Amino acid sequence: MFNMSPAVITLCFLVFAIIMFVTEKIPLGLTAMIVCVGLAVTGVLDVKSAFSGFIDSNVILFVAMFIVGGALFETGMANEIGGIVTKFASSERMLIVAIMTIVGLMSGVLSNTGTAAVLIPVVIGIAAKSGFKRSRLLMPLVFAAAMGGNLSLIGAPGNMIAQSTLSKAGLEGFGFFEYAIVGLPILAVGIIFYATIGFWLLPNHDPKSEGVFDVQKDFSSVPQWKKNLSLIILVATLLGMIFEKQIHIPLSVTGCVGAILLIVCGVISEDDALKSIDLKTIFLFGGTLSLATALDKTGAGRMIAEKVIGALGENPSPTMFTFVVFILCCVMTNFMSNTATTALMAPICLSIAQGMNADPRAVLMACVIGGSCAYATPIGMPANTMVVGAGDYTFMDYVKSGLPLIVIATIISMILLPIAFPFFPAA
Repeated sequence: MFNMSPAVITLCFLVFAIIMFVTEKIPLGLTAMIVCVGLAVTGVLDVKSAFSGFIDSNVILFVAMFIVGGALFETGMANEIGGIVTKFASSERMLIVAIMTIVGLMSGVLSNTGTAAVLIPVVIGIAAKSGFKRSRLLMPLVFAAAMGGNLSLIGAPGNMIAQSTLSKAGLEGFGFFEYAIVGLPILAVGIIFYATIGFWLLPNHDPKSEGVFDVQKDFSSVPQWKKNLSLIILVATLLGMIFEKQIHIPLSVTGCVGAILLIVCGVISEDDALKSIDLKTIFLFGGTLSLATALDKTGAGRMIAEKVIGALGENPSPTMFTFVVFILCCVMTNFMSNTATTALMAPICLSIAQGMNADPRAVLMACVIGGSCAYATPIGMPANTMVVGAGDYTFMDYVKSGLPLIVIATIISMILLPIAFPFFPAA
């Protein structure tokens, strides 16, 4: 039916998605669904693969945590927590610093998606109680979650992929906190940036939609046991996520258990639980996962990577090679998952570094850090997508607020990588 190769068709859909996301001529969720259905119609993906994003574990986690967060709002507990927190943070800047510090450190040892999912409703409650717009607090939260993933070996899946790539090649891996050599300065400078210059770049929206996050309600008639139980179940859900490996229960299942308990115990009604689910987020994330799958399956992602790296010539300088890898990973991770980006790039980086007789650790570190810089689009990472509806964000909000953070991460990485991980340590 189509003469173009699946990889070329995928690249055409990628260009279409970028143009539509930037211009927002049609809603983000609709763009995502056009791409999803288009990849199935053109035969690039079979129907099961095209729509598999809607049963992705992250989408299940979204749905569950929307309900857990909804219960915190419906009972008024989010407002009460907000009132306590705002007593200690008198200004909007102090709130941003506090939120980013807490989220960043938690993400260092927890799933950044799980951390964001648990804290998003709390932060919206803080915004409601403090009078500050939640659009100005939620974006720093998700950026800090991504940056925090670079503080330890278990902070993000991409970290383990790089570790595995090194060990398979018989090379020394990274220490547990070795990622923090680059990750911690990026987190620290990122927090300072959003408390100063970046403060003026944060979106300043009044949410158009009302629903579970419409906090202008009277909670005085809500029984105290419901408020307490909504918080207890939220904390229990968080603990389940912290000890995911010990209890052998995935994050998405833990979230579902929390959501089910809230409905069964009558803390939130079934109708209110369904209303709390943000379908815009589900369609946007589920639909664009098909594009990420197509970039991977058709080899279009690899094609982009090899073309860019190939342009450097046969004997590129290690510094230039590392810089190009970093930027390429930054770009790719904003449209593919950071896990897929790292999985794609790590073997390529390793073989080229070995061909140059250079220690590949600096390049693989650049690959991981660059692959975590998913700040410039709402689909760059699950946490970004989760706050699209709550913050009423546009695609360009992420570009304006997130692009400077990518520049900061690039500068810090290019300074620290050659020092901490020299290309030719024996020389």
